[in-house]
Amino acid sequence: MALLGLLRAVAQEQTTVEITTAHGETDFYTNGVMVVSNGVMVKYGTKALLTADRVRVDQAAGDLYADGSVRVQKDDQTWIGEHIHYNYKNNTLDGQDFRAGKPGGYLTGPSFAASNINRGTNELYTTTNSFFTTDDYSEPLQQIRAREIKIIPGQYMEARNATLYLKGIPVFFFPYFRHNLAEHDNYFTAFPGDRGVYGPYLLTMYHWYLNEHLGLDLHGDFRERRGLGGGPTLTYHLGEFGDGIIKYYYTHDHNPALDTLPGTVVPENRQRFYFSNVAHPLTNSDTVWSNLTFQSQVAYQSDAYIIHDFFESEFRKDIEPNTFFDVNQFWSNWSLDALAQPRLNAFDDAVERLPDVRLNGYRQELFGTPFYYESESSLGSYRRLFSDTNSPFIPPYTATRADTFHQITMPETFFGWLNVVPRVGARDTYYGEATGPGADTDTHNRGVFNTGVEFSLKASRVWETAQSDFFDVDGLRHIVEPSVNYVYIPKPNVLPSQLPQFDYQTNSLGMLPLDFPDNNSIDAINSENTIRYGLNNRLQTKRDGKIDTVLDWSVFMDWNLRPRSDQTTFSDVYSDLSIKPRSWLTVSSIVRYDMNGEFNLLRHQLVFEPNDRWSWAGGHMYLRAGPEFGIGDDVFTSLFFYRFNENWGTRISHYFDATTGTLQEQDYSIYRDLRSWTVALIFRERDDLVNGHDYSVALSFSLKAHPRFAIGQDTVDHSALFGY
Repeated sequence: MALLGLLRAVAQEQTTVEITTAHGETDFYTNGVMVVSNGVMVKYGTKALLTADRVRVDQAAGDLYADGSVRVQKDDQTWIGEHIHYNYKNNTLDGQDFRAGKPGGYLTGPSFAASNINRGTNELYTTTNSFFTTDDYSEPLQQIRAREIKIIPGQYMEARNATLYLKGIPVFFFPYFRHNLAEHDNYFTAFPGDRGVYGPYLLTMYHWYLNEHLGLDLHGDFRERRGLGGGPTLTYHLGEFGDGIIKYYYTHDHNPALDTLPGTVVPENRQRFYFSNVAHPLTNSDTVWSNLTFQSQVAYQSDAYIIHDFFESEFRKDIEPNTFFDVNQFWSNWSLDALAQPRLNAFDDAVERLPDVRLNGYRQELFGTPFYYESESSLGSYRRLFSDTNSPFIPPYTATRADTFHQITMPETFFGWLNVVPRVGARDTYYGEATGPGADTDTHNRGVFNTGVEFSLKASRVWETAQSDFFDVDGLRHIVEPSVNYVYIPKPNVLPSQLPQFDYQTNSLGMLPLDFPDNNSIDAINSENTIRYGLNNRLQTKRDGKIDTVLDWSVFMDWNLRPRSDQTTFSDVYSDLSIKPRSWLTVSSIVRYDMNGEFNLLRHQLVFEPNDRWSWAGGHMYLRAGPEFGIGDDVFTSLFFYRFNENWGTRISHYFDATTGTLQEQDYSIYRDLRSWTVALIFRERDDLVNGHDYSVALSFSLKAHPRFAIGQDTVDHSALFGY
């Protein structure tokens, strides 16, 4: 306990003990007894501090007595009592009317006794008719009262003939009760609920802290309409040898196609295996390999819907997780990377890279000249595979490829304000003959020349006297950054249609990069004769003594001087706007406007955060239907948080599909803080127009000492409240 370090010092005299008093007296007796009274402070080095009304030390008998408002503070532990006696000759300790503990566990009672306190380990404290609680209030909500409680500090507490009290009312009797006092505790969680596609369900997990390097979670779940499921999750922290996680989950699903498209075939025996590891084995070495990193991930699924059905929060983050093994070595100007990427799940589109070795040369000065050099080279064997469910009739193909790109730039500043960066580069790529059922390309050697120049400048003006209480403005600074980037690539000697496509160009809601090496669609490189115009405006002010951006607006557009058959003369106009008229109000807008007069993309959001009691975010997302964007989208969203008081809060969210006139999802949550526990009751309704309505009700309990969620996770990512 907290008193131990202080008393042991008196016995062993390992560290200086200072005994002082603010306005009392100190008496020394000839028989070796010292008495200090009237506000005594005993300080043991910098580790522990004892205060009491009176302290008496009998050196001959080895007794130390502290009386009256005794308080001991050591690290994060506190011990409070009216009378404490310690004999440092026979190593016994006792006290009366005490309170002791630290966050996570508190103990109070009429008396205690201790033994083995001088051995450094397995120090044993015994109390009678005492109370134990994890609640840090003077009147705890729940507590355990036991006739006898034994404590080994830093390890565990055990009680016999114990009774659980809730608000002073006895509710349960434990013949034996044990609570872990270690820094990392073992604990059990249960998560009940009812959902349309599950029926009544109960998700349980036992967390087992093995040591500082290993932790194990054992999951056991029951879903009335789906059956039993479960599996282990192992986390490990091995220092330079890596941090990682291993997950396995299995369920025998009674209704495997319950939440899928009609006609979908899903097996009853469903499982997933996931492994992730990041290691820096030579970080602390002085060799050239000190920045070596190993990364790996294995994501196997028995079917395409298991993550969708049982791991919703993971599915929202990554629909198709990859499997890869990557080794990277980084130097100040160079980076060497070796990647192996197989496909484990036949229902995913994928490009296997077995292997793909890349050497990147970052932009670096050439021998003190005004020229700068950058490069990118790769060598690999690639195989393009198509989904056996979505694209079952498209055959795969395999080919080798060796690619090298080198570029010289010469950045200059003219007139002190105009930045000019001309560039010239060349790329040579060798393609081996493609093989496999889908192969239709021969051996090719493609050469690509690129050149261009970018002009940019940055101008600013300050209005120090600009003031506005309404807009929370204290001075203004306007920064404008126009840019013009010309890119020229003559027609390659081999066109993309004649090459196997492994690094191909995909549709994007934003602007794709034109410059190399940022443009990494190696196999889709084609002729380019384009000017990209850009303009960025920023308006800044001071708020609370710090620089805050009131407005940030970027606009881009491409002018294709010689458009290809798949291009128009002018690209869409892209606008990215963020306005913050007050520190608690933010308006954001992303627009993609077709020069023919149509909006291809509209994404708007308004966020109110006036105080720590409530906030609201409303948004609209429109995506025009067409060959480039698919079926399109037109969705309105609303997310509202409100904290009624210190104990109650709520979250309400809606997702409305304007195209179909359907309220796709609505969520209502209410949160209750029970001091040492938090409780959440959640209701959700979904309507996907295919499988009908899916109603869900969930009840979440979380002990604050061992929270089920990270701070804010259950409110921001509410899908975690319905499982994983």
